[in-house]
Amino acid sequence: MSLRPSPLPTGHPLRYSYGTNGLTDLRLDDALSLLADLGYDGVGLTLDHMHLDPLAPDLAARTHKLARRLDELGLGVTIETGARYVLDPRRKHGPSLLDPDPAQRARRADLLVRAVQIATDLGAHAVHCFSGILPKATAGEADTGAAGTEGQAVAAEDAAWKRLAETLTPVLDVATAAGIPLAIEPEPGHLLATLDDFHRLRTDLGSPDALGLTLDIGHCQCLEPLSPAACVRAAAPWLRHVQIEDMRRGVHEHLPFGDGEIDFPPVLEALAAVGYQGLVSVELPRHSHAGPQLAQQSLPFLHHAAAVSTPPDADRPPNPGEGHTDSDGRTP
Repeated sequence: MSLRPSPLPTGHPLRYSYGTNGLTDLRLDDALSLLADLGYDGVGLTLDHMHLDPLAPDLAARTHKLARRLDELGLGVTIETGARYVLDPRRKHGPSLLDPDPAQRARRADLLVRAVQIATDLGAHAVHCFSGILPKATAGEADTGAAGTEGQAVAAEDAAWKRLAETLTPVLDVATAAGIPLAIEPEPGHLLATLDDFHRLRTDLGSPDALGLTLDIGHCQCLEPLSPAACVRAAAPWLRHVQIEDMRRGVHEHLPFGDGEIDFPPVLEALAAVGYQGLVSVELPRHSHAGPQLAQQSLPFLHHAAAVSTPPDADRPPNPGEGHTDSDGRTP
């Protein structure tokens, strides 16, 4: 059976990709060939040991070879930096930009600088990143005993925001010089978890042009007060990367399309209406065991949803009691 989908709808401007963090059981070239055969426009490339390892020798040569392959296949690319254990084999997503140890924070910043260079060499349209969660020691001070007063909790959080801004500043300098946006993602359970949090960081940094936003549509469904389509419109001026999957209100679990609660036609309509030019990348990092099948199913779903004519979104905030955010603060 051919992997190629049925003829694509015409007249819709969005371009779709699939994240390699959902294809980790495939060799990178096999994953890229699959996506090209299926008709995807690009790939969300997570820098990780099983695909493009940013810390292994001969990075420049490997990146150059990959650039040629992407060009052969006609695939665009976004660089993702959410690999679970690329920096530390024992700490998931560690160290983060909030690590108490400046040397450890510098390791994360160095990864992002490498990501910007890779993005430049591959012609990527953005580099994705996220803040990380408050370190346990910091969070614990706000929870118990005399150290757990409200004032101390606020001071600890303020210190974390300052740490985040300071650590990102040199990365943004590199991104500015390269002309590659650094697109930070609001992540449930992280310090920077919402669109409001993004604007706090942007203000703290003086609104640099290089700082953009990664908007995960599922995360909007999970915890934002606005609908996902309304989030797209609100985020439009800063939107540099989009991740997409299904999700339920209050539950941070990335789901295949149709398994959650999101109404996708208004979301895609909003992305097209605001003139979003980057890739819309399917994000299913816990479904690699079924990656080829889900990649095959996801693109026709998105094309169909984009072709459906929908009424304007109601921008209705969730009703009280629709659910709490069930998240342990971990990026999937």
